[in-house]
Amino acid sequence: MKKRSGVKVLVVLILIAAATVLSVSPLVNNINLGLDLQGGAQVVLQAIPDEGESLTSEDMSQLVSVLDQRVNELGVSEPIIQVEGTDRIIVELAGVDNPEAAIELIGKTAKLEFRDPNGEIILTGENLKDAYPVIDQQAMNAMQQNQVILEFDSEGADLFFEATAAFTGQLISIHLDDEVIQSATVKGPISGGSASISGGFATFQEASNLAALLRGGALPVDLEIMSKSTVGPTLGADSLSKSLNAAAIGFIVLFLFMLVYYRLPGGWACCSLLVYALLLMWSLYLINATLTLTSIAGFILSVGVAVDSNIIIYERIREELYHGKSLKASVEAGFKRALWTILDSNITTLIAALVLYFFGSGTIKGFALTLAIGLIASMFTAITFTRYMLRWTTDVNFLSSKKLYGM
Repeated sequence: MKKRSGVKVLVVLILIAAATVLSVSPLVNNINLGLDLQGGAQVVLQAIPDEGESLTSEDMSQLVSVLDQRVNELGVSEPIIQVEGTDRIIVELAGVDNPEAAIELIGKTAKLEFRDPNGEIILTGENLKDAYPVIDQQAMNAMQQNQVILEFDSEGADLFFEATAAFTGQLISIHLDDEVIQSATVKGPISGGSASISGGFATFQEASNLAALLRGGALPVDLEIMSKSTVGPTLGADSLSKSLNAAAIGFIVLFLFMLVYYRLPGGWACCSLLVYALLLMWSLYLINATLTLTSIAGFILSVGVAVDSNIIIYERIREELYHGKSLKASVEAGFKRALWTILDSNITTLIAALVLYFFGSGTIKGFALTLAIGLIASMFTAITFTRYMLRWTTDVNFLSSKKLYGM
């Protein structure tokens, strides 16, 4: 029995070391970083209803949906788009290369209209099925090369054909947000349900941005940019570096304290914290969570809770040893006496974290999510991992001395 317990302890230590080493690369390279850690842009938008009308929850939901689609078309990963109050929307774009260009596109209404020579609307963006950029190598000049191809649905194709047939030899203009972006003379009826926009794009990226804007759809109401801020990638990297350094220093000091004061149990507490950290970080990675400075704060706070659980257990074990019980009996009694204290303190904190998550917003949600997952992971490691490691340790002769438990 004692030999088998020693083998179990050794196997667990090897598995922890292997898991730690193998987890560094995938977690560091693939976990999502928030705006404050990798740079990007934040913009606060004010929804402005048409005169005489009021905003509804459906308007705000549609705004969020259109903005989300528009941001995704720009290739921004993991945007944070949330409603604040009844008429404002906060958009956070982490990792964007050109924050100002992204903000400009987000704030546009993108109301597309085709108008006849009399200014009457022929068809609108509601009939648009797709929009994509192309490069026409046979164009007369460089400005004509970059184009956006528009494809209409069946209704739009019919309307466009009828209009080009009716106004052959006359001008049809394309308007975006009431501004003319192109006017062309109709040479004849155009069938097939497609049209092109050219002549106004200095670069292919400008054509791509307009295509993305049109694919995202028009906003149901106008938006006004109330405030905007950008975080450079250098500043974000500096924040991440300082956060990681602070966490590393905290872990080292914590490990030293546990080892010096609690000795062998303190060593198992350090291993327990490594297991806890792996469980927490992999959980955040698997649910595709975004790591921010407040998330790191939640992580560090839950580390304190995890250590506190181990300290409660070890102090209970010491009390049992002071009363003359054997090491094995003290371990069992110590866990039994500490269990309800640990559950009570963790569950009350977990309730607070859930309240923050469901009623908070933005970075508060990130803090609450990290804290909640950390609490669950810390309870698991304290109640199961630490317990079994101490049980197996008491069966190993050279590890069962009471001196190793601070007596």
